[in-house]
Amino acid sequence: MLQADLTWIDGAFLPGLQVHVAAGGRIAHVGALRHPPTRLLRNRALLPGFVSAHSHAFQRGLRGRGETFPAGDGSFWSWREAMYDLVGRLDAAAFRALTLQTFREMRTAGITTVGEFHYLHHAGPGDDYELDALVLDAAREAGVRLALLEAYYRTGGFGKPLEGAQRRFGSPSPERFWRQVERLAPQLDLATQTLGVALHSVRAVPPEELGPVHREARRRGLVVHMHLEEQWREIEECQDAYGHTPFELLVREIDVLDGLTAVHCTHTHPNDLGLFLRAGGNVCVCPLTEANLGDGIPTLPEGAPRDQLCLGTDSNARIAPLEEMRWLEYGQRLRQERRGCVRNPRGEVPQALLDAATRGGARALGLDVGAIAPGLWADLVVVDLEAPALAGWEPETLLASLVLGAGEEVVTASCVGGRWQEHRGAG
Repeated sequence: MLQADLTWIDGAFLPGLQVHVAAGGRIAHVGALRHPPTRLLRNRALLPGFVSAHSHAFQRGLRGRGETFPAGDGSFWSWREAMYDLVGRLDAAAFRALTLQTFREMRTAGITTVGEFHYLHHAGPGDDYELDALVLDAAREAGVRLALLEAYYRTGGFGKPLEGAQRRFGSPSPERFWRQVERLAPQLDLATQTLGVALHSVRAVPPEELGPVHREARRRGLVVHMHLEEQWREIEECQDAYGHTPFELLVREIDVLDGLTAVHCTHTHPNDLGLFLRAGGNVCVCPLTEANLGDGIPTLPEGAPRDQLCLGTDSNARIAPLEEMRWLEYGQRLRQERRGCVRNPRGEVPQALLDAATRGGARALGLDVGAIAPGLWADLVVVDLEAPALAGWEPETLLASLVLGAGEEVVTASCVGGRWQEHRGAG
């Protein structure tokens, strides 16, 4: 039985509430239950755990390197070259260590669920898929809830074969890919791990395979994610190859967009993005990585549905869910000449940002998380109300102070399926 000073329920911080977590790790009851609490959280606020709906955990190894990565001639390599260099150097042990480090940092920052868009499959040049199970192991050890989004990666560019380090990403055929999905299923920790499918991008999946892989994934009840229109170069090359933008190719080949999550959409036309959302698609934005790579700022439709927008940490150059939230809004203010557009139906910016980091991620990953409510998993984050970054808060300003003014140092504990971890104190 949990009791914090304040608990985030139905869009407000409420005092005096208790949260009863059943033995299986799900929330059984929430309310003024009047039972002796088994965990009393004094001077603390209780919120739903944050969700990173898009991560490439191994790219944590690029922190600092993608910025100033030296080439032999004294110039600097691009981030992409640095990434391929990292892939070429990673063995299975180093890959697992990086993945574990990433997931541990996420948990400490209040991220209780991660959608791992996993495409570095092979330990060697063949199709051993040895690294997939290591992601499951690392998530289990870190104590984070995992949706393993197994990526289908077929080509090294538009009409190009896989080359060099890309061969470690490759899916030889749809049949081989589905055999690997079936091989992974029995290895899941069913209380904390699920499978989904990632169509890497239009440059890595031929048009004739987009629809069949997507349909088979949905037939199996798996969520589907896909990188979309992250860079202008991808859009121009797609138009040269097929006479369509990636978005146009997507809607031509995939007839049902409901449940599909498009990641980035940095250069997607607002009208196309609105159509995609109205059709039931989800959009995942990764503001810190998109800024780090200089890709740009997406133009989100004003009043984008609160549960169809989610956030990811992508390259994990900085694992900071509260920063992702506020830069989602700040980017829109800059893009929209300070008008902003990340709002819920009542026009409240902080709540809409929290929804993107919780409810939106839950929808995109198809998981029973994202809120403190009966029947959902007890995935929770605890915030120190005495943290210096929150000084001066009042009940009506607390969420804005947290989302727009604080960092992960205010997170003192987190819970995944009833299992607690204590983190560093803030006060």
